[in-house]
Amino acid sequence: MDWNVIELDNGITLVELIGRMDVPGALKADPAFAQIAGEATRVIVDLGRLEFLASLGIRTLVTTSKTLRAKDGNLVVLSPQPNVEQVLRSSGIDTIIPIAKDRAEAESSVLA
Repeated sequence: MDWNVIELDNGITLVELIGRMDVPGALKADPAFAQIAGEATRVIVDLGRLEFLASLGIRTLVTTSKTLRAKDGNLVVLSPQPNVEQVLRSSGIDTIIPIAKDRAEAESSVLA
């Protein structure tokens, strides 16, 4: 699993996830997400190139979201592939972390 972190002009941190957020992927990403949550307040996680999301990956997203909310921040996921979106919705994560279909919607939601 790989990721890119991009600081947008509007103070939003965009994290692009690439590959599989299975157990090894989530364990690899956890320290990076902890650092991002410590430094940022508004985060969009682009799941457009994420092929698989396991329960440990969900835990990473939820933990990051909770950390950001404690700082009056927010996390939004962007453009998940259908199988990843199904995992998010069937686990109920979409009720605590918004899912945006495009970047404009994600930016608006994360700034709200």
